[in-house]
Amino acid sequence: MDGDEIQRIVRETNYVTWRRQGGWNPLVVTRAAGSKFWDSAGKEYLDLSSQLIATNLGHANPAVVEAIAEQARTLSYAVPGFATEPRARLSAALLEILPKGLNRFFFSTSGTEANEAALKIARVATGRSKVVARYRSYHGSTAASISVTGELRRRPIERLQRVPGTVFAPDCYCYRCPLGLKYPECGVACAEYVDYQLEREGDVAAMILEPVVGTNGVIVPVPEYLSRIREITRKHDVLLITDEVMSAWGRVGEWFAVDHWNVAPDILTTAKGITGAHIPLGLTATTAALHDTFTDAYFPHGHTYEAHPLTLAPAVAAIGEYRRLNLLEKSRTDGDYLLARLREMQERHRSVGEVRGLGLFAAVELVKNRSTKQPFNTDDDKLAGRPLVVDQVTAAMMKEGVYCIGWISHLIVAPPLIVTREELDHGLEVLDRALRIADEKADPAAAG
Repeated sequence: MDGDEIQRIVRETNYVTWRRQGGWNPLVVTRAAGSKFWDSAGKEYLDLSSQLIATNLGHANPAVVEAIAEQARTLSYAVPGFATEPRARLSAALLEILPKGLNRFFFSTSGTEANEAALKIARVATGRSKVVARYRSYHGSTAASISVTGELRRRPIERLQRVPGTVFAPDCYCYRCPLGLKYPECGVACAEYVDYQLEREGDVAAMILEPVVGTNGVIVPVPEYLSRIREITRKHDVLLITDEVMSAWGRVGEWFAVDHWNVAPDILTTAKGITGAHIPLGLTATTAALHDTFTDAYFPHGHTYEAHPLTLAPAVAAIGEYRRLNLLEKSRTDGDYLLARLREMQERHRSVGEVRGLGLFAAVELVKNRSTKQPFNTDDDKLAGRPLVVDQVTAAMMKEGVYCIGWISHLIVAPPLIVTREELDHGLEVLDRALRIADEKADPAAAG
C-alpha cells in the first residue's frame, strides 16, 4: 500500500484515542530506529517525546527485538496457569530492582490494566471501597482506573462508567498551588490535607498517585512530599499505590521514581518502558502480605494474555539493555543538561511560565501572561475541540522534523534515553524556534 491508501483506510475505519474523530489525518509512519522514525514520504523525524513517553530504549533495540523473535519461535503462548521460563526469568530480574518489599507480581498488557489490577487487589484485600487520588492524575481508561483519574479524560464518561468511591486530594503542584500557598512556608499542606481527609473518611482502601505526574505536566513533588504521604497512609492503615507507568525504567534517572525519595509503596504499577514499548506489558507489583490475603481466598481477576511469554522475554532483555548502556546514569546527566537548556529558553520566551522535570522527563508550561500565570487554553477548550496554542507549537516542530507531545498548556520533552547530545541539541533548537509562535500570542506587558 502507498501512504495515501494507508491513511485513508485507517482514517475511515479506526477509532483514535482522546479526541473528536472528525478531522483526523494521521501521519503514516513506516519505520523507526534509535531516536528517529520515518513517514511514508521518507521524511525523518526526531522523537523528542519517546512517542508516548514509552520508547525509553529507542526504537528497534536489537537485543529486545531478538528476544521477541526467539520467544515466538520457542513458545508463543501459554495459559496464565502455567509456569514458563520467561516468567521465572523476569520475576527473578524484578526482585533485584524493585523497591524493597515488592516481590509478588501480576503481569498484564498495559498501564491501564496494571492499575485496574492494583485497585481491585487493594479493595478486595482490605475489604474497603474508597480510594484517594489527585486531581491532576491520569491512571487509565478502564472503569476503575478512569474513576481515579482526576483530569478531563474522566469527565465525558464519568456518569456512565464511574466506579464509586474516589475521593480527590490536592496536587503537589507548586507553580499552581491548589491551596494558594508558597513552599516551603506552606509546610507541605497538600500532604497534610491527605492526613485530614483520612482522619474523616472511613472505608478507605488505598491512595493512588504518580510519584512524578506524567501527562498532566511532569510535576515533580517537593522533596518531603512523598515520604510524608507514606507516613500518613501508614498511620491510617491505608495502602499506597504508586503509578509508575511513565516515570519508571530510567526515565527520571532511577529504576523507579520512588527510589529518589527512598519510598516503598504497598503496590507499584508500571508498563511502557518495561519493554521499551517494543511489545505491550503491564506490571502490578505488591508486597507478600497482600498476596497472602488470597492464599485461601479467591483472587477475582485475570486475563487471557496474563503473563504472556511473548511479552515477558523482551522485558528481561530490556532490563539487560538498561544496565549495559548505563541508561540510568545517562538519564541523570542528560537530564541536568536538558533542564539547563530549557531554563535558558525560558529566559528568552515570554510564553514560558515554568520549566520543570527530573531526568529525561521535562515539561515546558506555556502561559499567556507570566504575571498572572494565565494559560492560553483550558481543559474545556480541549474537550470542545477548540484550537490550542500548544498544538500550533508542536505542528511547527513537526514541519521541521521533530515530534513533541503537547497537552493543553504544556509540552513534554522526554526523548529516548539513548538520545545523543547532538540529537538533543537539534530538537531543542527546533523547539526554541517554535516557541516564537506562543510568544506572539502572549501578553507583552507581562513578560516578567
